Amino acid sequence: MGFVNLDSMDWVQPVAGCRLKAPFGEHLMLSYLEMEAGAEIPWHQHPHEQGGILLSGRMQLSIGDETRTVEPGAMYLIPANVRHRAIAIDGPATVLDVFSPIREDYAESSNRYITPSQS
Repeated sequence: MGFVNLDSMDWVQPVAGCRLKAPFGEHLMLSYLEMEAGAEIPWHQHPHEQGGILLSGRMQLSIGDETRTVEPGAMYLIPANVRHRAIAIDGPATVLDVFSPIREDYAESSNRYITPSQS
């Protein structure tokens, strides 16, 4: 099993006010996302399943037709091809997302494939 050192990875900026690091293996991708206060990941959808946990801050999260304000420890699952968005509210927010299969757009930017022999 490989270990991930986020300090050795470059940041990727998917939208203004948001930056992430996205290590990935063969079938699974992690995304460590930092959002500035008021930053928004706009409405979008993708063919990947997505799950996550809010690590710090507060976020307004919309999945399909439902919107909630979530706090640290809140977990969520987003099925493939379901529209969703997120907004950091009342300050910055930090999120850990998991994607399966890996997001090709993030993989091309992060270039950080983790093999079983890496440590």
